[in-house]
Amino acid sequence: MSDAKPFHDPHITLSRIYTKTGDQGETGLVGGQRVPKDSPRIECYGTVDELLAVVGLAGVSAAAHPELETLAGILKRVQHELFNLGSNLATLPQDVHPKQPRITPSDVEQLEKEMDAMNAGLGSLRSFVLPGGCRLNAELHLARTVCRRAERLTVALSRHETVCPEAVTYLNRLSDALFVWSRWVNQRLGVPEVLWEPNQASSGQ
Repeated sequence: MSDAKPFHDPHITLSRIYTKTGDQGETGLVGGQRVPKDSPRIECYGTVDELLAVVGLAGVSAAAHPELETLAGILKRVQHELFNLGSNLATLPQDVHPKQPRITPSDVEQLEKEMDAMNAGLGSLRSFVLPGGCRLNAELHLARTVCRRAERLTVALSRHETVCPEAVTYLNRLSDALFVWSRWVNQRLGVPEVLWEPNQASSGQ
């Protein structure tokens, strides 16, 4: 599925969580460079990390429903892909290891295949869809909005620094997939979609 060469299993021992090295508002990239914690690159991969966490939340909800087993497996894989993406965003181009896991065109193509397969059985939309109907639907919409923010930040970063070429494409496709998956979940669970009704505002206009 991936074009990347296998990377060695990480050998990580975390015996102490706090290091005090970030107390002055800086953090370290994979290559050892110290950068401000509010720099565009940190904001970018920090948002990918946030997305990974929200996808994990949705994955737990999906796993609670046997009929959503397919989606639960997909979301688990997406978490690993997002971690790979975050790893690359945390690494300057000159420090990327030849075998470092990365997002590839194959990862994008897999999302497209899964999205098309689930979308094929969905009805046409009559209006814009609002998050809701069930908790998992709302969680997937939350993931979608975080994904869009990660995409915007990655685009902004790419204007000034080099980023892995598939990063923006992957995030763009993932946000679309999350939308399709949210609709698929409601269909599988037999829950009506929440459609936007503009006249339901308190003003009635």
